[in-house]
Amino acid sequence: MTTARAELGRIRDSIDNIDAAVVHLLAERFTHTRRVGELKARHGLPPADPGREARQIARLRDIAASARLDPEFAEKFLNFVVAEVIRHHESIARCAAEHRIPAAREEGVPAPALAEY
Repeated sequence: MTTARAELGRIRDSIDNIDAAVVHLLAERFTHTRRVGELKARHGLPPADPGREARQIARLRDIAASARLDPEFAEKFLNFVVAEVIRHHESIARCAAEHRIPAAREEGVPAPALAEY
């Protein structure tokens, strides 16, 4: 029984490490999607992009299948993440509108992050 408990502990440690990596990857993803939301807000683009979302779902379903992960699960997970991204983009757009952030900036002139407003 001690051997089984030790093995169980090692497996769970691996799972814990993977969970931590997933959280860090999601944080990195949301850093980039925040930048996308800011860009969309500055240029008056809509928070959602159904065409891109459909392409991403198809792409991740293929990746999931090749990784032997249920494509339905992968799609549900992506839909959950995308819904949160859209919520963030809507919030960024509201913030931009409330602070009257210019819709577009000159080429080559970096725009300040919305957090600066």
